[in-house]
Amino acid sequence: MTQVHDTLAALRRDGSGALIGYLPVGFPDFQTSVDAAVAIAENGVDIIELGVPYSDPVMDGAAIQAATVQALAGGFKLAHVFEAVRQIRARVDVPVLLMTYWNPVIQYGPDRFADDLVAAGGAGLITPDLIPDEAADWLSASDRTDLERIFLAAPSSSDERLKTVSELSRGFVYTVSTMGITGARSEMDGAARALTTRLRAAGDNFACVGLGISSAAQVRDVLSYADGAIVGSALVSALAEGGVPAVAAKAAELATGKSQSK
Repeated sequence: MTQVHDTLAALRRDGSGALIGYLPVGFPDFQTSVDAAVAIAENGVDIIELGVPYSDPVMDGAAIQAATVQALAGGFKLAHVFEAVRQIRARVDVPVLLMTYWNPVIQYGPDRFADDLVAAGGAGLITPDLIPDEAADWLSASDRTDLERIFLAAPSSSDERLKTVSELSRGFVYTVSTMGITGARSEMDGAARALTTRLRAAGDNFACVGLGISSAAQVRDVLSYADGAIVGSALVSALAEGGVPAVAAKAAELATGKSQSK
């Protein structure tokens, strides 16, 4: 049993669901990114998802891409990720996952990456561009270190793929509500509910929905059928526009959607 799994299980027992908040490391600078992550945890976010800046963020929307560019221009190094996790975990008792494309992990070395993440207090990885069929190194490293591994499921996934993803994911399955890149949307895609239902049939893993959630009403809607609502672009935009106070306020607003969600 690992940190994210335990958090989701406890919330499910309480008849609620998780608010999962994404912010990139190093945006707008390293210390502010740490302070912002702490702030959202102190204002209702149950699980932190830290983004690892990458030079080719093909699955990220405009707000996150702009933040990534700024972080890289500001001198982001992969070592900053582990230091960020360490500092955040020293200040708040909230699970911290990393969202990372697979290439930086390959360059660093999967086993070394896993060891350093464990040492920093991290919970595991979300790997958007890594499919289970090609994840042998990560499956081995995460089994050895008991880190959580979160794979993506999309509306286009076959039932066989959903079964594999559910069996091999640990923590939850990242349930993509719409096809395409991330970014806040005014209306949630009905495919998310159908995909969550299919995942329930495929296995007993937790299902958390992401891509496009930007309001408390959408959080409430998603948590009526899923175990977690993942918010990224809306938090990044708030941080860009108003700093730590603004992202804290946005998290608190989103967290109101957790009430009476089930």
